Order: sequence, then structure tokens, then C-alpha cells
Amino acid sequence: MMTNTTSDHTVRNFREVLFWPVQMMPLAGARNAQPHWELLAQGGKDNPWRRLEDRFQADGLDFDERHYKEFVTFLPYVQRFIYGETRSRMSDNASDLPGGSAIKIFRRCGVSALRLILREGEEPITLNVEHIELWFFDDISVAFLKVELSATDLPFTWVCDLLYRFGRAYPTGWDENGHGKHNVHRAEWLSADGAVLAVSDSDNHKKFLSYTRERRSPGISEHWDFLLRPLVLDPSKETGILRYRQIEYHRMPLMAFLAVDNPRGIDRENWLRLGLVATLPPDEALPTYDPDVAEFESRYCYDRFWTDTETGPNTRFLCTGRAFLVVGDAHDDYFHDKARGILAQFRHQYVLLFLITHFHRASLLVFSNRIADAVHDLDIREPQSINRFRRRIYAGFEAFLRFTHRYWYHELSERSHVQSLYRLCSKHLSNDSLYQEVKEDLRDMSQYLDSNTQRQQSTTIVRLTVVTTFSMIGTVATGLLGMNLIAEADAPISTRLTYFLVTTLITALLMLLAILKSKQLSSVMDTLADDQKSLRTRLAGLGKAWQRNPPKP
Repeated sequence: MMTNTTSDHTVRNFREVLFWPVQMMPLAGARNAQPHWELLAQGGKDNPWRRLEDRFQADGLDFDERHYKEFVTFLPYVQRFIYGETRSRMSDNASDLPGGSAIKIFRRCGVSALRLILREGEEPITLNVEHIELWFFDDISVAFLKVELSATDLPFTWVCDLLYRFGRAYPTGWDENGHGKHNVHRAEWLSADGAVLAVSDSDNHKKFLSYTRERRSPGISEHWDFLLRPLVLDPSKETGILRYRQIEYHRMPLMAFLAVDNPRGIDRENWLRLGLVATLPPDEALPTYDPDVAEFESRYCYDRFWTDTETGPNTRFLCTGRAFLVVGDAHDDYFHDKARGILAQFRHQYVLLFLITHFHRASLLVFSNRIADAVHDLDIREPQSINRFRRRIYAGFEAFLRFTHRYWYHELSERSHVQSLYRLCSKHLSNDSLYQEVKEDLRDMSQYLDSNTQRQQSTTIVRLTVVTTFSMIGTVATGLLGMNLIAEADAPISTRLTYFLVTTLITALLMLLAILKSKQLSSVMDTLADDQKSLRTRLAGLGKAWQRNPPKP
């Protein structure tokens, strides 16, 4: 539980950003070559998603300083990934147009607020919905649902409980009263006029039990299902423009910005609960001897801007991989400045930093799932299955190469604190080890296919060599027709044609027999060429080639 020293704190300015990675499923029929985002853009008048053509003018505002600072934070190859190629007014080649951004963003309209009841019996609190977006990526079947919330003057303990409970795709269980565990008691999406658009249904345990029993997949809570429409969960029977699957998290990765009155007054226990908010329930006792607790500061705190003094700065970054939190002084104008301060950086630079690390992990998990699925469907007794497996592995290897050269990098920015936070987040997500694992799996599959192809080619060459060798007998026989051993040049045409047909038939039979016995004849050739065996043994091996089931050597 939160200690009394912190329960009196008020979060003056609160922001939360949720990212939920999902895997986009292949499209049916001719649409398979079409990017997923193009279909969403063609959704029709009832489609609540609208594409943002330019991130820098997404809110109808001109390009200003916060956009500029966001752009120059990243290295050039990261800029090309996020924003597209450089646009030059002068070009020597009119057909060489600059490439667009690899990220395609859609924004959802119609949802203005979120009303939450965290626990049964508590009063509801309403938060503003800043943005609800879907982010797609070129060449990668991954999309991210991004939800940004804001509020002011919230109790510190309520915010901590919110961070732990909100952002779960489905309940992991139910208590004795039938209420979902670890999730909010009730969540409602509201329109601009206050109308309820969708309500959570975590208490409907029959729905989740029956769905999982029938489809071997967890269902999605109603309020999250509503946000993603017209996207539908892949195992469901519902129809939609696109279908998706959960990749890893039911607990969505989260970011939070907390401006409190006196951050230096937060004791260590509550720093621990904030930093481990994605995994540590607020009601449980602190696991004192857990390594995450004992080494919390060294593992999860970035304290370059934390001096714990009255003069400051007193901004602390907490990063566990699944959660990224920024806590600072509400009385510091620079901390919650939307244009130039930490809040502006949180909403721009740090959001992209966090997104990229989770995009790396989600993409690698999708590659790993593809490999596992291809191996699962492989039947080595069926040639069609082997060919299908080969095509899937080669396609996955090509996609992985594109991912490596287009999206994978270890350095994000030349600014030391941004780069340090990027490495810290990637480290806790184990992205490097996951990348190596996927790379080795693909290499093993590729080597297996190459060796299998070489084995088949070697077998074919051996058989062709045997057939060619024994076909020389037929070649010599047909040469009789061009010699004077059989003087039938003046014979009737029927006689000459008979000789020709008989010779051709005998030659064809010899070639067919050589093909049928090519495997045994290959062994006979090896036996005859073995100088260490006696002549009698080698000649005896010649007879074994014509046995129906020759003994194995």
C-alpha cells in the first residue's frame, strides 16, 4: 500500500500514453499485396479513422519549435524512418521522388473523454482523451494503438492505482465477487456531449471463458474492441476491414508524466511502486529481497536531472521497459511547458523513443512467430509442404533483411540523455538478445533448406551420371545403323524401319532400366572402382544391382 507520506501528494499535471502492439493478419485474395493501412483509409464514411498526412501539422497548426526540436533530436537515418526522405526543391531526376515516411498514422475521431471507476464503490473520475491513433509500418505486419490521456489535480495514490489497473486488454481472473482482477472496475468512453460510447465488461467472465474455450485465444474487453473497430480480433467470427492478433502484452506498455508538488517528498517505497507499476500490485507488500527492489536505482532510474535539492533540477526518469515514467516538480515552469519544456519532450521525443523500442520487440516477436508457424505446418513427407515451407522461410528471411537495414539500429540520437534512455529501455526489453535469436533461427532454417537443395542436386547429378554411363551401350548399339556390319542400305524401307524401331526400343529400354536401377548401379560403380576388394567380389556386386531388394552394404 502507498505510505501516508505520499498519500497527501497531488499530481497537478498528469499524462498517460498507452501503446498496444498488435499483429496484422494477411489479407485474403488479391488484396494480400495491398498494405493494411490503405484498406483502412478506404473504410468509407462510417470509418472513424482518418489518416494524418503530415505529423507536423496533425493538429491544424503550423510547424513550430516543438516540431523542430523533435526532428533534430534524432540521427539522420532515424529521421528518414520517421519523417521520410529529404525533400529537395531541385532534383536532377524527376522520376526519383523522395520516399515517404515508413510510418502511417490514423487518428480516431468521436471519443473525447474517459470515465473511470478504479474500484467498486469509488467515485468516478473523468480524464481527457488527447489522441487515439493507429500507427502502421511499411514492410512489417505490426500496428500500434496509441491512447493519450490527460488530467489535472489528481490524488497521487489514485494515479498509481490507475497506472497499474488501466490498460489491460482483458481480465486475468476474477475475485470471489465476480469482479475482474487487476483491471479497472468500470471504464467508459465518452463523446464530446458526454454520451457513453462503450463500457468495459471485465465482469462478464462467461464471455471470456467461452471465447477462450472455443477459440484457444483470449477475448478482448468491449471498450478496447470498440476503439479498434473496424479492426476485429482474428479468431472471432465478426467481419471487419482488417484482422489482428495480440503479439505479447495483455498489459499495454505505458508512459506517464507526473508533475507533483514536492517530488523530493516521495519516499523510496513509493518510488519503487511507481517504477514497477506494470508488475507490482499496489495492495501487495513490497518484495524487499527481490533483485528488482534491491537494485532498483541502478537498474531502472535515470537520475542525470535528479539532484534531490531545493535548487533542482528534480526530474526523475523511471524505465523498466514496459513502463516509462517522468516525475518532476509542478512548481517548475520548464517541467510542464508544452512548447519547450519536459512535457513537450515527453509528448514528442520520448514518445517516439519508447515507440521505436517496442516496435523493434514487436517486429522480432512477429518474425519468431512466423518461423514457429512455418515449422509447425511442415510435413517432410509431403513435397508440397516442403515447397511451401521453403517459400515461407525465404520470404521471412527477405523481410528480416529489410527490417535490419531499414529499422534496426543501436544509436538513436547524439544527445546523451536520449541515447541513454533508449539503451536502457532496449536493454530491459531484451531486444538485442531477441534479435540474435531470430537471426540465428532464420540462418538455421536457411542453411537447412540450402543443404536439402544441395543434397537433391547431388542425387540428381549422380543419377544422371549413371544413366549417361550406361546409355553409352545404347549409343554404341545405335551406331550399328551407320556401319556396314548389317548391309541393309538397299533393303526395302519396311526392313530398314524395322531395324530402326527395334534399335530405338532396345536403347529406350536400356535407358529406362538404367534410370530404374540408377541407385543400385551407382553403388555397383563404387564397388567396381574399389581397388581394395578382389575382382571376384567386385564382379559379384554387379549381379546384386539386378536384385529386387539388394542387401545394404
